[in-house]
Amino acid sequence: MSKLRFMTAGESHGPQLTAILEGIPAGVKINLEKLNEDLFRRQQGYGRGGRMKIESDKAEIVSGVRFSETIGSPITLIVKNRDFENWRERMSAFGEKSGEKVTAVRPGHADLNGVIKYKREDARDILERSSARETTMRVAIGGICKDFLRACNIFVKSQVENYEELKIKIDEAKSKGDTVGGIFSIIVEGVPIGLGSHIQWDRRLDAKIAMAMMSIQAIKGVEIGAGFECAKKFGSQIHDEIFYNEKEKKIYRQTNRAGGIEGGMSNGENIIIRAAMKPIPTLMKPLQTIDIETKKAVDASKERSDTCAVEAAAVVGEAMAAFVIAQAMIEKFGGDSLSDMLDFINIYKSKNF
Repeated sequence: MSKLRFMTAGESHGPQLTAILEGIPAGVKINLEKLNEDLFRRQQGYGRGGRMKIESDKAEIVSGVRFSETIGSPITLIVKNRDFENWRERMSAFGEKSGEKVTAVRPGHADLNGVIKYKREDARDILERSSARETTMRVAIGGICKDFLRACNIFVKSQVENYEELKIKIDEAKSKGDTVGGIFSIIVEGVPIGLGSHIQWDRRLDAKIAMAMMSIQAIKGVEIGAGFECAKKFGSQIHDEIFYNEKEKKIYRQTNRAGGIEGGMSNGENIIIRAAMKPIPTLMKPLQTIDIETKKAVDASKERSDTCAVEAAAVVGEAMAAFVIAQAMIEKFGGDSLSDMLDFINIYKSKNF
């Protein structure tokens, strides 16, 4: 069975971020300009902080692509951290330790749990990797996956909910040294029936999507389709009736409360995902915590941060959704080349209604 997988590496203030994506078939045209547009989108949004004025992320592809086309081998992407010049001594891989330790661990962050788990004395060893800066490479990976999906006539987009109201709330939070979260939704169009499976828990498409969304920093809730509303209504108000268009030889539904997934499998309708992001843990008016060295009560440490990053999270959500759907397409239709995969997809669709 073909398998799409990726791994990222790098620290927030280290020299670079790196990702390796394995499993994309040969023959996919890569649009680096569009990929970098997504990286730019990840850095934008109302309520973003000072670092976005320093970094201007551009991805380099250093393996797996030749003359703008994938060749079947692992794809390596890197993004340089421009801010590393200001952190070179403090983030050096070797040499003497430099810079003050971070010991005032932040509530809501990975700081405390990480220093205990990995037996570190400086929370910077944890926060550098747990930082949402890591999602830069997920967006880069998502750009490759989107190129593959576009070749399969599948498209991923997102939006932030209640944007005008959110902007007012961001202004209020910023004036108080506070932070806010928000909700974004993702729509995946053009997904064929039958991605995922009902036969094992870890092959269910909605489970994979939920995991992918929850893996994004600060995401605390995920819904597919009507989500929690399903618990409040009768079955007759929730389940999507099934119809058949004889002229177009096509199964369809007049509603999509299932969000495009039933029984752990795609049902041919748009996949609809909603995710809730909690407020960012770094507050300019810090919360109370303890110092891990002295065990005394102190104000939590402050890192350069945002008031709200929900627009950026939506871009990351797009990337993760693109990866999961690309992975499911490759698992179902296989093929070492895109042309073979497209043939398999067309045969499958022609034999199923």
